[in-house]
Amino acid sequence: MLKLEFIKLSDTCYYFQAAVNIGYINHGNKGMLVDAGLDKSTMKKVLKKLDEERLPITHLYITHAHADHFGGAAYLQQARNVFTIAPVLEEAILRNPILEPIYLFQGNTPLDELRNKFLEGEAITVDKVIAEGTYKVDEFDFTAIAFPGHSENQLGIFIDNLLYCGDAYFSEEQLRKHKIPYIVDAAQTLKSLEKLKTIVCDGAVPGHGTFEKDFNGTVVKNIDYHFAVLSSVAEVFREKGHSLSHEELIKAMCKKWNVQLTHLSGFLLYRTAVTAYVTKLVRDGEVTTQIIDNTLVFNM
Repeated sequence: MLKLEFIKLSDTCYYFQAAVNIGYINHGNKGMLVDAGLDKSTMKKVLKKLDEERLPITHLYITHAHADHFGGAAYLQQARNVFTIAPVLEEAILRNPILEPIYLFQGNTPLDELRNKFLEGEAITVDKVIAEGTYKVDEFDFTAIAFPGHSENQLGIFIDNLLYCGDAYFSEEQLRKHKIPYIVDAAQTLKSLEKLKTIVCDGAVPGHGTFEKDFNGTVVKNIDYHFAVLSSVAEVFREKGHSLSHEELIKAMCKKWNVQLTHLSGFLLYRTAVTAYVTKLVRDGEVTTQIIDNTLVFNM
């Protein structure tokens, strides 16, 4: 059964600690959720708890369009009249969730096995599309902070001197669990982590993990971890040969990090992550690409 613990952080800020955290901010008769969890079942538990505490739910802020962060939003919109806020570009996926399995499946119409709640949430409506900047929406004054890298245009929310940052960084436990973290751009991921180190606040809630008043140590560990993965890409080239096909590189990286893939969805997620790391090396001039015998090859 899903464990969902409702934790108070300040007079106005809370979060539901779970496999995927959900933030909550209360300003008088207004209440904003930050992300919506994986599915209807999760959202039912959230609404039940808020009702028990006699706390309002009037707004929803989505940090990024991955199904585990917005899958419960469709039920929320059906059950309550919420004003929904989401980042530009990400909102296109929220309105058209099939785009996530489409891009993972390299642009092809996805196979049926990819059209599941972990990769494709239910479509929702978005009332306000935002970019990085400062906003006032009804009773909520907040700053949307760009943290790209894990997704194309993830926007954390800084409000009442607390930061809800989506998947801008992961807990150490999550890093160890996934071994090769899911990202779409290694350079942007590192840039977002450096930005996190400059933010002065009373603490941060990550998308996966626990609230920390001083989160800089965890952010530094994330940076070190990503550099370790980048270093391992170079090691694979030295061990396997200085030219590797895309598929050979994915296979070698998964073996090196003890990742055993058995399903297409997992393969596509790790392919994206490995590609994000090697792409940074291409952009840095350390690796080149070449088409040999109709095959994409990376050369170091």
